[in-house]
Amino acid sequence: MRSFHLHLVSDATGETVTSVVRACLVQFEGVQPIQHNWWLVRTQGQVERVIAGIEDKPGLVFFTLVDGAVRGLLEEACRHRGIPCISLLDPVMAGLSAFLDVEVTALPGRQYQLDAEYFRRIDAMQFTLSHDDGQLIELVDQADIVLVGVSRSSKTPTCMYLANRGLKCANYPLVPGVPLPPELERAKKPLVVGLTKDPKSLSDIRRARLRLLNQEEEADYAQFEKVKEEVQQARRIFSRLGWPVVDVTRRSIEEASAAIIQLYERHLEKSGVRNGIKAESAPS
Repeated sequence: MRSFHLHLVSDATGETVTSVVRACLVQFEGVQPIQHNWWLVRTQGQVERVIAGIEDKPGLVFFTLVDGAVRGLLEEACRHRGIPCISLLDPVMAGLSAFLDVEVTALPGRQYQLDAEYFRRIDAMQFTLSHDDGQLIELVDQADIVLVGVSRSSKTPTCMYLANRGLKCANYPLVPGVPLPPELERAKKPLVVGLTKDPKSLSDIRRARLRLLNQEEEADYAQFEKVKEEVQQARRIFSRLGWPVVDVTRRSIEEASAAIIQLYERHLEKSGVRNGIKAESAPS
């Protein structure tokens, strides 16, 4: 395993530089970065401390800095020491500036201003927490998206991820022998999505859950044949009500959410809404 020092520098929370570099690193096998995080770097004194850290442990530098003076100090120091220093925002910012014919404002942390979009996301998070696991189902028509599925089909974490994108989500657990609430069957405004999972995988997850709770692993809840029957019954419900289905068996929460967002945008188009969800501002 080859190790190397990796310095990530940001004038905000570091989410963008971390996400982009992580997405690239997974494509390289046999490497192990020793990561050094430098967040909220906005002044000369702060960037000088970053430079000292890079001198102490030289390695590749990626940054998302928009202030010209601050980034200039970092770039010049790295150039003088022969250390590769790469800006992740420059190609996108340059492309947008050229296309829009507008100068870049270069204000650090601007995407975290307390604007209407920010409060919309907070409101969505509060709504989603209040409508988890079938709570307040009588208010289901206030949701943007409702996820329905059997136990351990990733309903709650997927809802929370979608809420962070500004979507009000609710979820309802399918329990054998318990009929759907009429409010859910009659819901018109929200997009209702059925989540399904491979029965074998679901059975294994449930067994692990029971083991964690020190409960009997052979309970009906985790038995493969019972789980298979539950999944089939759920599929029949989704088909009867015409709900789209997303299989989360080999999908991460992010991948499942991306598929749901695409379904939601089509749902809005069919409902006569011109624009889908507003694109999330990219954190830096």
